[in-house]
Amino acid sequence: MNEQSCPLCEMTEILVLEENYECVTCGHEWPIEEVGRVVKDAHGNILAEGDVVAMIKDLKLKGSSEVLKVGTKSKPIRLVDGDHEIACKMDGMSIALKAMYVKKVG
Repeated sequence: MNEQSCPLCEMTEILVLEENYECVTCGHEWPIEEVGRVVKDAHGNILAEGDVVAMIKDLKLKGSSEVLKVGTKSKPIRLVDGDHEIACKMDGMSIALKAMYVKKVG
């Protein structure tokens, strides 16, 4: 067993195979070197580089009078370090968002 947790179900019962980890609970396998931060949207879906997300609530942008409306879709996202996990373009603006305000599209 290992001190890791599964990136999908977050359970800690993990088997260490030759080149992979395997979750005993859900059966998910992932490469040993691919361990890192997992970013999830408001509904618990795992986000990855290049995903498209949509706003789940109206959000006023700090420092301006602009509002991102519910359902506004992004261009493909980038995951970044820090408090705001997502960097993307919405409505022609480059913005940083917290994952808790978006849902994965598609």
